[in-house]
Amino acid sequence: MENTVKPMANPLATGDIKALILKYGIPATISFLVGAFYNIVDQVFIGRGVGILGNAATNVAFPLSTLCTSVFLLIGIGSAANFNLNMGAGNHEKAFRTVGTGITLLAVCGVAISIVVLIFLEPLMRAFGADNEVLSLALTYTGITALGFPFLIFSSGATQLIRADGSPTYSMLCVMSGAIINTILDPIFIFGFKMGMAGAAWATVIGQFISFLLVVRYLTRFKTFRITGEYLKPDVKYIKLVLTLGMASFFNQIAMAITQIVMNNTLTHYGELSDYGRDIPLACVGVITKVNIVLMAFTLGTAQGCQPIFGFNYGAKNYARVRQTLKTAAITVTCITTVAFICFQLFPRQIISIFGQGDEMYYQFAERYFKIFLFMTFVNGILPLTANFFTSIGKAPKGIFLSLTRQIIFLLPLIIIFPIFMGIDGVMYAGPIADFAAVVMAGILVFPQVRWMKEQEKEMENENHI
Repeated sequence: MENTVKPMANPLATGDIKALILKYGIPATISFLVGAFYNIVDQVFIGRGVGILGNAATNVAFPLSTLCTSVFLLIGIGSAANFNLNMGAGNHEKAFRTVGTGITLLAVCGVAISIVVLIFLEPLMRAFGADNEVLSLALTYTGITALGFPFLIFSSGATQLIRADGSPTYSMLCVMSGAIINTILDPIFIFGFKMGMAGAAWATVIGQFISFLLVVRYLTRFKTFRITGEYLKPDVKYIKLVLTLGMASFFNQIAMAITQIVMNNTLTHYGELSDYGRDIPLACVGVITKVNIVLMAFTLGTAQGCQPIFGFNYGAKNYARVRQTLKTAAITVTCITTVAFICFQLFPRQIISIFGQGDEMYYQFAERYFKIFLFMTFVNGILPLTANFFTSIGKAPKGIFLSLTRQIIFLLPLIIIFPIFMGIDGVMYAGPIADFAAVVMAGILVFPQVRWMKEQEKEMENENHI
């Protein structure tokens, strides 16, 4: 099929690196913040309107949100990375095909996940750590939010394509619109209509539907090429391309979900054996996880903002620009995570108080968890940046491996083994050890790749001089 790229100079190849990171990174960060805001707004209003058991219930349901995130990142990032790599290399038809394939996959996967979750809702909630006190609230909340999974997965995945098409601001607005609707409706449904957990869930679903409508509107006006039915037909070859480059982000999120499930069950088991009881650790970690998602929004947003720059310039063999982008982004995320580290160490009680009140034991556990589990926060931006870097340049196996290091290879075994000897404190000390080991592994993989790019630059310079 004939389809031509609209003639225009691509700023990814010539624009100022810092300016490009800001252009793509800020909207991406805001989009991730808005995604975190969905969870935090619900957590705040539920904590104040339903109580500690409501917060525990949302923590139990959280692995499903992580699953949805893993799927839309798998497809969205896989499609966007292929699109930018192939556009940089001049393979336009291949780039167009991966976009159409990604759109179809997002639609199919969103509906399929929603159906499966609704069929197996109660067994899933129990497997995720819900006890009899929390179960009914978790069933109510998740039973409704599962209806919005198709809208969430499609709109969030497609915003990656919108960003890759050169419209990061519109991509951000698609997500922001849903968050604004959610924020407005949450207090109305929870307090005004006295709907409790159901109110928070319906506010979330309605917000996701609004985002979905805005995304569909853009896709009918895609800038680089016209998306027709021919491009939307699934093709095994392009499905494989999309999934290959999206696997790193997918495995990272799946690893988070698995770790969260094990963490929930570990917290309830060892919490019951401690002075804190079963519910305090579960509720505290649920809140702190949401807080940490806000931090990760900045680091992931920066990493995602670099994806078009990495991909296009690597495809075009502009390795110096790739290295410069990586260095600038690494400095940026480290500054961000250092500020977060200071806040977590100095103001844990103030942060946890935002999400509702608890007794003194509740605050004691929250303070210790902030200070110990998140002690290595200042290096936590490096891993998502490097994993995304390898994905963006087509080195999927390395990206996948880095995505698994922190959660599966290091953290998961530690939160199982340490509590056997240290009780519930073992969970806390597992965090910083896993963070440090993962960052070391990232350095081991990234530095050789940087050296290789330098060597390629020198070879090209010598060829040009001959």
